[in-house]
Amino acid sequence: MFDLDAIVGAVRQNCHISDAQHAGDLTLCTFLLKMRELYRWEHAIPLSHEMPRAEVGDWMNARGHLWDGLEKAPYVPIPLPDGDADPFDSARINATLLRHGLVYSGGYGRRCKPHFFLAKLDRHERRHGFDVYVSGRELARDLEAPPGMYLDRSLFIRTEALRRWLWEKYEEWRWSRKHGAMARALAAYPFATAPEEALDAMTATEQESVLLHELGEARAGAALGSAWEALLVTVLGSRAEIMVRAVRDLYADCLSTLPALVERGAAAALHFHFANFVGMRRHLAPELAAAYQAWSETSDLDPIATAAAAGLARWRDEAEVLLALHAELGEAATAAIETRLDPPGRQRHPGPGACRVPAGV
Repeated sequence: MFDLDAIVGAVRQNCHISDAQHAGDLTLCTFLLKMRELYRWEHAIPLSHEMPRAEVGDWMNARGHLWDGLEKAPYVPIPLPDGDADPFDSARINATLLRHGLVYSGGYGRRCKPHFFLAKLDRHERRHGFDVYVSGRELARDLEAPPGMYLDRSLFIRTEALRRWLWEKYEEWRWSRKHGAMARALAAYPFATAPEEALDAMTATEQESVLLHELGEARAGAALGSAWEALLVTVLGSRAEIMVRAVRDLYADCLSTLPALVERGAAAALHFHFANFVGMRRHLAPELAAAYQAWSETSDLDPIATAAAAGLARWRDEAEVLLALHAELGEAATAAIETRLDPPGRQRHPGPGACRVPAGV
C-alpha cells in the first residue's frame, strides 16, 4: 500500500538527521534566521505575521535536544509499495511519487550537507533535455531550503521555499530602505499596498530566474563532467571551494540566466539578480556589476548582453583551467586555485556584514 504518512515521516526524520549533523556549519546569525523560518514553516505562520518570541525559544531548545540524539544516526529508507528505497535514490522514489502528484529530492548541497524535501507537484516540463519539476506546498524539508536544485539531470524548483526567501529579502530591505538594485526590483510590485499579491507576482517572476540559473548549472555541469565534482570534494571547506562554486555560478549565469533575461527585457528580474550579485561572484566579476550600472543609468541592455557574452567565454575557460590544475596537482590544487583567483595584493572580497535577527528569535 502507498502510505503517505510513513513516507512523510521518513523524509522528516532524515531532515532532522541532516540538520543535527550540519547545523554547526552555519554562523550563529545564519543559524538563528534559518531556525526562525523553519519554525514559521512547521507552524504554518503567515509570512507577514510576527512570531511569538517565547514559543520560538522553547521550540529551538526542544529541537536542540532532538538533534542531540541524532548526530550519529543513519539515514532511514523511504518506505515505498515495492520496497524500501535509499533516501538518495531520488529517481526510484520519484518513479512512485510522481504518480501520486508528489515530488522528492535527496541530494547534497554546499559543504556536502544532505538536503531532503517532499512536496506537492505543480508541474513537470522538459528544457534542453532536462526534467524540470516545479513543486508547491512542501510536506517535509530541512533547515536549509534552496529555492532551486539540480540532481541527476533533473531540476527542482521549490516555489514555497522561493516565496519564503523572497519575503526575507523584502524584510531585509525594509530594515534599511537603501536605494539601489533591490529597491528598483521591489518597486515593480505593489508591496506597499498589497504585499501578498506583490509576493505572488514576484515569486512567479523569480521562479523563471531560478529555473534559468539551475538550467545553466545543469548545462555547465554536463560540459564539465564528473571531474568537477571531484574538484569540489578536494577543495571542500576551504576558501577555494567558495571560489570554485562562484566560477560555476558565473558560468551558468552567463550561459543561461543573463542572456535569457536580456532577451526578454525582464527589468524587475535583472534588478533582483544584481541586487543579489554579492560576495565572491561580484569580487571575481566586477565587470558584470559595472554593466548593470550602465544599464540602470541608460536603459540600454547592450552592456549586460556584451558582458554576459564575454563572461561565458571567460568563465567556461576558467572552469577548464581549474580542472586542469586539479588533474595536475591533486590535493595541492586548493592552494593553487586560491592564489590564481585571489592573488596576493588583490583586495579580498569582504566577509558577511553585521546581521540583524528579526523579532521573534
